[in-house]
Amino acid sequence: MSQEATTRDLVARWREAADAYARRDFHTMMRAFAPDAVWDLSSAGLGSFEGAAAIRSFLEDWIGAYEEYDYKEEEALNLGNGVLFVVASLGGRPAGSAGGVQERWGYTVTWAEGMIVRVIPRADIHEARAAAERLAESRG
Repeated sequence: MSQEATTRDLVARWREAADAYARRDFHTMMRAFAPDAVWDLSSAGLGSFEGAAAIRSFLEDWIGAYEEYDYKEEEALNLGNGVLFVVASLGGRPAGSAGGVQERWGYTVTWAEGMIVRVIPRADIHEARAAAERLAESRG
């Protein structure tokens, strides 16, 4: 398979999972995750969620706090060696609130054998990009 086809595939698969999450289709979202995947929010002080069931539970709880939720991908790059770097704006209206929230996150998404094995979201986009680039290089 060419590098171009691989790049489109991983980026497209991430988008499919993220879009499924935004529409609360957790079954479709979780098809991209390995059973032992990790969602690491340590940089935000929220710890890590290990295993597909724990990830799904955390993400269901997170989006459940919103009556309206929107995911807008700004950038998605396949850095090679099974590493994606994604920047996305997340917004929504918390349940029971008239106001909205807007956040921007950088994600390091690690893939192995066609499945997501680790996601590390970071609020600092520059730090997230640098970490993703270092990881891709170290896996080469």
